[in-house]
Amino acid sequence: MQSKKVKRLLSSSESQEAACYAVATTQQSFSKEPPTPKTRTTNVVTPMSASSMSSTNASVNRKRKAEDDSPPSDDTRMSASPSGSPALHPRPLAPRHLKRPRPNVSGRPLSLPRLMETLDTDALRSVLRSLCDRHPEIASEVMHTAPRPSVSAALEVLNNYQSTLQSSFPLGGNPSSDYAYNRVRQHLTNLLEALNDFTPHFLPPNESQPSTSLSYLDGATDIIHQLPRWTTPQHNLEKYAAYEEMSKAWCLVIREAAKRGGGIQLQYGGWDQKLAKHNETAGGKLQDAVNELNQSLGWIGGNVGNPCNSNAGSSQGDMSSIRQQLMSGTYGAGLPLKVGPW
Repeated sequence: MQSKKVKRLLSSSESQEAACYAVATTQQSFSKEPPTPKTRTTNVVTPMSASSMSSTNASVNRKRKAEDDSPPSDDTRMSASPSGSPALHPRPLAPRHLKRPRPNVSGRPLSLPRLMETLDTDALRSVLRSLCDRHPEIASEVMHTAPRPSVSAALEVLNNYQSTLQSSFPLGGNPSSDYAYNRVRQHLTNLLEALNDFTPHFLPPNESQPSTSLSYLDGATDIIHQLPRWTTPQHNLEKYAAYEEMSKAWCLVIREAAKRGGGIQLQYGGWDQKLAKHNETAGGKLQDAVNELNQSLGWIGGNVGNPCNSNAGSSQGDMSSIRQQLMSGTYGAGLPLKVGPW
């Protein structure tokens, strides 16, 4: 009887070990971990309850599914928590193409654009002038290609000559003496020559806009006012000649401006006051220009200094009254209104 009991216990323990081994095999198929070998201990017999025995037998007798035999799919592996983050492999950077130095280094001249960048205004002007002297066809091309000089550009050049003249005076002593005149004579000549060259450019018919001509004459006359007055009267002849030429230029521009738009630029530009101030500063050297302005627009400046006779003055007065009535809109207000055929 005792041997039969021992056999029963051994058979029950073997069935328990088989059931545990089946459960472990099923878990290892999902975790992909190598099965841990079980040490068979036949000497120790642990009693089990009836409930644990029934659950073990049920798990052993359970039918195996097809997915138990198949290897784990990607979805199963993705749903499980990874054991460790995959290592990030460094991305290879694109090789930098460095400009290698030339093996044979030799000197070479600068290109034309780089050479032009190193030239200042005076050097560039000198190079261009020498090219025009050597090749006359280039000179004509430059004349047609270069933009027209503006009033501000021309006056800037004249002011530069004026600044050079003022800075060439000797320190101390009498600035109107013969010694000072001899020191600045060349710079004075350069200024007067530049003035004689720029003035015809801004006169009609070369300049079609009277406003441009008047603006230039206004600035050029100021430059003549700044010329020094010398103790020796003979040295002042150049300044007087410049006033005379400037007065002729004023007369020409005033006549041309009076022909356009009824002289509206002269009427509303305040040129009568500007010219009168220039004449006062010049000591009456611009009186001819003032007379020309009064003759063209006598209803603005009156008949002061106008050499015309009294009949011309009365006609200008009538013209003045008519123009004033037209400008104010009262012309013909006192005349009866005729209705019907004329």
